[in-house]
Amino acid sequence: MSRYLDPAEVLGPDVAQRVEPLGNGRRYVRATQWALFFSWLVDFGVFVIGLFVGAMVLASVPSLDNVAVGTGVLVLVPAVPLLYGVLYGNGRSLGAVLTGTRLVQLKDGGRLGARGPWAMLVRLLLLPLLMVFVLIGAFAGGTGSPPGSLRRGSIDVEASNRLWAAEAAN
Repeated sequence: MSRYLDPAEVLGPDVAQRVEPLGNGRRYVRATQWALFFSWLVDFGVFVIGLFVGAMVLASVPSLDNVAVGTGVLVLVPAVPLLYGVLYGNGRSLGAVLTGTRLVQLKDGGRLGARGPWAMLVRLLLLPLLMVFVLIGAFAGGTGSPPGSLRRGSIDVEASNRLWAAEAAN
């Protein structure tokens, strides 16, 4: 007979405050806000570098005029996150690897798979745009919070693995 496992016994009281259930009832450890910020910052840096390299490659082609280079750069803005997102199917971008986080589906903790490119596009382009509109709306007297629920969330990989191992041993 297994007893209820108190996450504070395994993870400590500070980390145990971040334990939340997935949609299927399995518990995980939510990543800290700082880890999410630094992960996004690294990924945004990769995006900017990719955009810069792509623009330099386009500008170095002698047969392209300025209009073609400008159009190419505009195409690169969504293309770079989509291409970077191909590597994001397992939920571990470069930023996530460096901060020890993983983006998972909140219904069952599963990987993103084919939704990786879309998730990276949202993460790098649409989320910052949404934040601007939320701030504008908040200053204009709105609620500042968009409706809906999250479908994906970031987990603290190391702490979640310790919790899952302790639950399996219990």
